[in-house]
Amino acid sequence: MALPIPDEFPLEDSQPTPSALSLIPYFAAGGFFGFLAIRSEIASWYRIYEMFRFESFHMYGIIGSAVLTGALCLRLLRRWGLEMRPSEPGRYRYLLGGLVFGLGWGLVGACPGPIYALLGSGVAGAGVVFLGALLGTYAYGWLQRRLPH
Repeated sequence: MALPIPDEFPLEDSQPTPSALSLIPYFAAGGFFGFLAIRSEIASWYRIYEMFRFESFHMYGIIGSAVLTGALCLRLLRRWGLEMRPSEPGRYRYLLGGLVFGLGWGLVGACPGPIYALLGSGVAGAGVVFLGALLGTYAYGWLQRRLPH
């Protein structure tokens, strides 16, 4: 059964390839995020394991503070007159996507965000997570035209 969800990501590439110098701020932001991910232990398998077993508040506190920060930023953007695109009622895709993401996060013990930080800090097992993320991305690209968007 196809879900009545419009395709948000067109398959055509209409953007020019960015220059290497224009990517420096993104690499700097990614490096800073990686540093924070390692120092705050959000990339730690043990912290993730504690979270899924409801043994520690550490990860819930970080996730909750991120949600509050995002809500505050959205409110400020609206107050300053910057319109955000209204979200579409895609309950099914968000439910399915969240379920797959959560299962992968729980089974692997690593969120996709800090994979590079884990690799950079010498965690060899993150290579398996990295390969799984590449395989999943490749599988999505191969199946994208056949999926109900």
